[in-house]
Amino acid sequence: MYQQYDGNNNWNQNNNDVFQNNPPAPPANQPGVQTWVDPAPPIQMVQEPVSAKKKSHRSAKIVAIILAGMIVATGCGFGGSLLANQLTGGKTSPSVLTQSVDNTSANAANKGDNDIASVAAAAENTVVEITTEVMETSPFMEQYTASGAGSGVILTSDGYIVTNNHVIDGASKITVTLKNGESYDAKLIGADATSDLAVLKIEATDLQTATLGDSDKLSVGDLAVAIGNPLGELGGTVTEGIISALDREITVENQPMTLLQTSAAINPGNSGGGLFNGKGELIGIVNAKTSASGIEGLGFAIPVNTAKPVIEDLIQKGYVTGRIKLGVSFIDIQDQTTAMRYRVNDLGTYVYQVNDGSDADKAGLLTGDLVEEIDGTKITSSSQIKEMMADYSVGDKMKIKVLRDGKEVTVTVTFTEYTPQKTTEQ
Repeated sequence: MYQQYDGNNNWNQNNNDVFQNNPPAPPANQPGVQTWVDPAPPIQMVQEPVSAKKKSHRSAKIVAIILAGMIVATGCGFGGSLLANQLTGGKTSPSVLTQSVDNTSANAANKGDNDIASVAAAAENTVVEITTEVMETSPFMEQYTASGAGSGVILTSDGYIVTNNHVIDGASKITVTLKNGESYDAKLIGADATSDLAVLKIEATDLQTATLGDSDKLSVGDLAVAIGNPLGELGGTVTEGIISALDREITVENQPMTLLQTSAAINPGNSGGGLFNGKGELIGIVNAKTSASGIEGLGFAIPVNTAKPVIEDLIQKGYVTGRIKLGVSFIDIQDQTTAMRYRVNDLGTYVYQVNDGSDADKAGLLTGDLVEEIDGTKITSSSQIKEMMADYSVGDKMKIKVLRDGKEVTVTVTFTEYTPQKTTEQ
């Protein structure tokens, strides 16, 4: 499968004959070609247009589905295009995660913990509906506005809200609707594709906020209550189940994640909504579910303890600190037909694009380089490189041996902190 996740597909004309003359990108699903962009390729969870407003005079119907999250065998990518151009960055704000509310209503006090009605009463006003507008282009090059939907959870009384990155990815307009029906235009404060989290801000006061629980103290079998906006039109829906598994390592849209597994019903539109424990405390941000026919009760959520530092960074900095980014798109050439198309002699993993100013660019990595080894480990696929990236941190060095113009060349990449404000994303 061919998947170009980011970049403008400009080729390095100063390189060797590999990839010259701007060959067109192969069509989707072409065998033998795979690409990967670090640290995580953009999310391509298909957003469900609730409606589509055409900007041309011709009519067209666009049908798609926004999933609460989908586990797919092939993977489609995982990330967001808004990060580089809509982050506020450098904005000082008090820590949002220290704020909480008394989650014990009179009803809850009478019935005690693990009563679903009391959990709903304590948490339902902290979950919001989110609708988005995204500009799309039809196969006939006509512009239209597609509408998507998801959920979010209120973190602060003055309007900071957490949701999934894939809910707001690519949105030109974001609207938040409270449980009482009040609607607000939302500003994107920050988004992180790797964790699939985003923070929004609405101009409101005296909002009821979620009480944050401790996801590290959960046990299999604990009550789990999901509240969200399934189908994009059933806001405030409450479903119940249990914690089915802890620290479930799965791959969602080609991005490895460690998530909570729950049997609570999760549906398209639940993305970004809350998963609550028996005390009405927020323990997870719903982001994924199985999509295979005949499978039920397999929903997933980002543990709140995992989300906390990401949320704090997004509010304080507009991005997640301490992250590294090689700045390279790789392409796997897996058969002779594909090799002939790209005019290369050998099969393997090639450098497809190097972002200007990236750590890889500074180290001298070039488009068309055939990656042979990284720190002495033989490279057989781009996914292998992605897995290896998780072992490196800011300040670490990576030695990459490549074949260039028939000669072996070793470049040394020194990783610096990836800051979207300082890095031009092509």
